[in-house]
Amino acid sequence: MKVGLFIPCYIDQFYPQVGIAVFQFLKKRHIEVDYPLAQTCCGQPLANSGMARESEKYANRFNELFSKYDYVVCPSGSCVLHVRKHFPQIFENQKTFSVASITYEFVEFLHDILKLDSIEATFPYRVAVLQSCHGLRGLRLASSSELKITYFSKNENLLKQVEGLKLIQNENADECCGFGGTFSVFEETISVQMGLEKLKMIQKNHVDFITGNDISCLMHLEGLAKRENLKLKFIHIAEILNFS
Repeated sequence: MKVGLFIPCYIDQFYPQVGIAVFQFLKKRHIEVDYPLAQTCCGQPLANSGMARESEKYANRFNELFSKYDYVVCPSGSCVLHVRKHFPQIFENQKTFSVASITYEFVEFLHDILKLDSIEATFPYRVAVLQSCHGLRGLRLASSSELKITYFSKNENLLKQVEGLKLIQNENADECCGFGGTFSVFEETISVQMGLEKLKMIQKNHVDFITGNDISCLMHLEGLAKRENLKLKFIHIAEILNFS
């Protein structure tokens, strides 16, 4: 199995330790991992802002670089959803193979493809899971309350294998944190209020860390927590699973 590692812009620029954790975790499982140095943005920000045509050149670049791998793994639900949802439309017109069918979010890959049932990690803290919207409602990494279906969470299934970690369930855990990419820029007031409401619910349960699949959502809440002087820490799920 040969995996191409795609590291999104936020992680590359601000949280490189997340990409390192993903790489190390996969290597420990004796998976052949490659990081194409020529990779760039997948085009999600442009597509989400209505510039679908402009985003196609990024999709073409992405597809060209990653089509040689068995799987593409990315520690970001929002970027994976963009590839999964929009690339088939782009490459259908070009009659070209699309990497959409082989692209997986990190947790999704561990849970559905590797089917891990043993993770050698220790993290002795109280942890709440932030279910980001793209991963939750787009990739179905967990059940969303509005569907009224049996509860499940791929994140939690993996975190339960971490020694010492205590999962903390929060009220309305699947509500949006308010980030939403450019939404947090154009609708700043609403975005901030949504984030503060999320933090208020989490803080009631005396949580040590907040974790999740999308570092952009975690970054949004971390910024609000710092401005409010809240004693909360934020960590990507890959960092916990790779912790020892």
